[in-house]
Amino acid sequence: MIERPEVPDRIRRRVALRLLPYVCLLYIVAFIDRVNVSYAALSMANEAWFGPRVLGFGAGIFFVGYMLLEIPSTVFIERWSARKWIARIMISWGLIASAMGLVSSARGFYILRFLLGLGEAGFFPGILVYLTHWFTERDRARAISGFFIAVPLSYVIGAPISGIFLRVHWLGLAPWRWIFICEGIPAVVLGVLNYWLLTDWPRDAHWLDPGDREILQSAIDAERHGKPARLPVLAYLKHRTVLTLTAIYFLAICGSYGFGVWLPTMLKQFSGLSDSRIAVLAALPYVVSLVCVVIGSWTSDRLGERIWHTAIPLFVMAVGLSIGSIWHVSTLRWLMLGFCLVGAGVYTYIPAFWSLPGRHLTGVAAAVAVGVINSFGNLGGFVGPFVTGWLQSVSHSFAFGMGVLLALQVAAGLLVFTLPRESVQKI
Repeated sequence: MIERPEVPDRIRRRVALRLLPYVCLLYIVAFIDRVNVSYAALSMANEAWFGPRVLGFGAGIFFVGYMLLEIPSTVFIERWSARKWIARIMISWGLIASAMGLVSSARGFYILRFLLGLGEAGFFPGILVYLTHWFTERDRARAISGFFIAVPLSYVIGAPISGIFLRVHWLGLAPWRWIFICEGIPAVVLGVLNYWLLTDWPRDAHWLDPGDREILQSAIDAERHGKPARLPVLAYLKHRTVLTLTAIYFLAICGSYGFGVWLPTMLKQFSGLSDSRIAVLAALPYVVSLVCVVIGSWTSDRLGERIWHTAIPLFVMAVGLSIGSIWHVSTLRWLMLGFCLVGAGVYTYIPAFWSLPGRHLTGVAAAVAVGVINSFGNLGGFVGPFVTGWLQSVSHSFAFGMGVLLALQVAAGLLVFTLPRESVQKI
């Protein structure tokens, strides 16, 4: 058995301060480009070719392209270079995101959303794999949360920014075009900067003292020892933990994207407020989410507990969705209470959830497992928005769609308790 050296607090703090703010910034930019379509839709509603079904299908088809390149992209990060591959991803998606501002038909909208998924594929699981190069199991949930707070933060930042663009008509172009054109530019800039601001492994970190590099790299190597580093391709499709985590993630993603994509439209339909005010109001559930993600990850690492910290937020989200589906509220205040409860759970499960694959696999096996879970699970990002949009177009109400999403979150929470509890599962 290889001895696992203890990483001193000063090294852990140095690494966290160097890496987490930057990768958080990268994901804020990525997520804004992924979900700004929900705010652009408020202005796109004036286009003859646009409607609820177009939005639902276009928002979801992103994840079809995303799935196709997810696993190969993740392996590139583990076996080649995170720094270079993440730079490639960011430049690709930034250019495609800006090109979204030029579409003039539903077909063009679908094509560019599909290409955006291809361009971004591998970024999120790649960063998760990248963090295992720098953080031991002791700190991993907090490290993931330091990265993942970017998601609620992207809504908090992106909603008011999109609200500003919804008030402009520069050069005679509709506001929604400027949302896409301007919000894609930061990804290209940061993609170029990646070559200088990311480091692949502790052994390559010239910003750490040589002794500190050796201590941290030894701790990472020792923790990876003894876990499967490679599996046959078909083994991932039969691995109990991988299959269960994929199912949980699929159901949870149906809810988070089904809710997130349609949130501004639901608020618009219910309140009749201006587009810019709706964009600001839509940020409120994600302010709640931001706080809950930080608290949840801290208690998960402090207690060393992952199962309940994954399941409870999913149940909380289901309770929030019930206010918009089962209980037919009549005031905006009650509706926002429900949506803030959704915000309390929608991303809080993530840090504990993504700490689970690394408990069972390592190396390329862990990278592929994360890619499998994320790619197939993210198909929920197609199903959730599409089903919600279809049910709205048929019933002219979001209550049925919210009810379906509620049931999926309950199912996801229950599945969490079927996961094996041991630290290393036999293959």
